[in-house]
Amino acid sequence: MPQTPGWTGLHPLHALILAFPIALFSGALVSDITYLNSAVMQWSNFSAWLITFGMVFGSIALIWTIVALFRGRRAGYRGRPVAYLALLVVMWIAGLINAFHHSRDAWGSVGTVGLILSIVSAVAALAAGWLAYSAPRREVIR
Repeated sequence: MPQTPGWTGLHPLHALILAFPIALFSGALVSDITYLNSAVMQWSNFSAWLITFGMVFGSIALIWTIVALFRGRRAGYRGRPVAYLALLVVMWIAGLINAFHHSRDAWGSVGTVGLILSIVSAVAALAAGWLAYSAPRREVIR
């Protein structure tokens, strides 16, 4: 049976790198919620650290995806990889704005805006992971 060209999943190292933003942005959301319920400023610090490291690994995953899409451009990659890239961009932009927002003092850093940004970045990371990990595994983007 001939295989049609298309996006069929992540390189195993890319998948490992993507796992970090998923966990880190989700952890930042949990620590933001904990801060809002406890008012202990250290939870806001935890969120800022988690967001920062989520941005580092998210940047690596984003750059890898852009390079992989340009390399696979001739193979007819459409749909799924573009949606995956869009989710990574949303995650990264929301995370960047959230990192700047969390760099303020703890009393004003989380609030409604910080919580919404944490939700957006965590949901985008989870959706990107779902989209990437649910792809068929016939061939791998290298």
